[in-house]
Amino acid sequence: MPERKNPSLNEPAPSAEDLRKTVVSSKMEEMQRREKAREAEKKMLEDFTADFPGNEVSEEELAKVRRLVMNAVRNGAYEALVYSFPSRLCTDRGRAINNFDPKWPETLTGKAKKLYERFLAHGRPKKFKLKAAIISFPDGMPGDVGLFVDWAPDRV
Repeated sequence: MPERKNPSLNEPAPSAEDLRKTVVSSKMEEMQRREKAREAEKKMLEDFTADFPGNEVSEEELAKVRRLVMNAVRNGAYEALVYSFPSRLCTDRGRAINNFDPKWPETLTGKAKKLYERFLAHGRPKKFKLKAAIISFPDGMPGDVGLFVDWAPDRV
C-alpha cells in the first residue's frame, strides 16, 4: 500500500490487514537492503583477500596511511589505526597478536608483512612504533587484526 502524505478525513481508514502488509513490506525492503550491503562487503573482503598475499603495498595505500596519521594528529591522538585484515591471514590465525607475543611480526603474511617491512625501513628510524591488536572477536574468536602507528612519547 503506498504511503499517504496527508490522509484526508473523508477517505476510509486502512484496514488492519493493509497496515500489516505495509509493515511486512517495509521490513522486507530493509532486509533486502541489508543483504545487498552484506554481499557488497563480502565481495570487497574477497577481493581484498585475493589481493592480499603477494601484492606490494601501493603508493595509494601509503598515502592513505599518511592521511590517517595526520587526521589523528589533528584530533590530538598519539596513534592511528592504519591497516586491518582478517586474522586468518596470519600464519597462526592471530594467536601471537592476541597473546601479545613479541614475535607477532613473524606471523604476518602478504601486504601486512610488506607494510611491516616498510615500517622497519622508514617508520622505526623516525621513532614511530607499530602495534598490532585483534580488533574484533566474532563468536569469541580472533577476527580482524588492526595495525596501529604510534608516536606517543616513551613513558618514564
